[in-house]
Amino acid sequence: MSLVLDAAAQDLLFRDARTANTFSDEPVTEEQVQAIYDLVKFGPTAFNQTPLRITLVRSPEARERLVKHMAEGNQAKTAAAPLVAILSADNEFHEELPQLLPHFPQAKDAFFSERPVREQSALVNASLQAAYFIVGVRAAGLAAGPMTGLDFAGLQKEFLDDDHTPLMVVNIGKPGEDAWFPRSPRLEFDQVVTTV
Repeated sequence: MSLVLDAAAQDLLFRDARTANTFSDEPVTEEQVQAIYDLVKFGPTAFNQTPLRITLVRSPEARERLVKHMAEGNQAKTAAAPLVAILSADNEFHEELPQLLPHFPQAKDAFFSERPVREQSALVNASLQAAYFIVGVRAAGLAAGPMTGLDFAGLQKEFLDDDHTPLMVVNIGKPGEDAWFPRSPRLEFDQVVTTV
């Protein structure tokens, strides 16, 4: 076996993990979310930047406000999920770089003084962190349902500000009845990997 991670962990994180479309009533606790974040915060990013922001939608009122911005096919499962997270990129992440990159605090101004540069870097690195977050949800024994079928402008206006760019909405919880669609195919190694 070429992988160090044991087969059960590989299955939990990747092979058996699926996007859930229904969820049980079991709540997702603050402790679970804290444990997920405390694990995934160690995933690498450029300049150790941390642009991902996570907005947990717990109250019924906030959930109702969120659901109206979801595509029709995503509304019912977003309304029913035990927990929903809005993942966004903080375009002012550079303000934290002196704390996060103490050996190179001048990176804040040397590389990220221009807003378009920050927006591009925030998008790439927050998306990377979002992937870590999804794997972290799976590591907690929960299912994650990441979705981009939504009104991004409406979501931003409703929940965020001009300094935060929405990336996706993730439904989180224990899978319910008939939670899975049939697994879709994946590309094979030779279709993806090129050696030069």
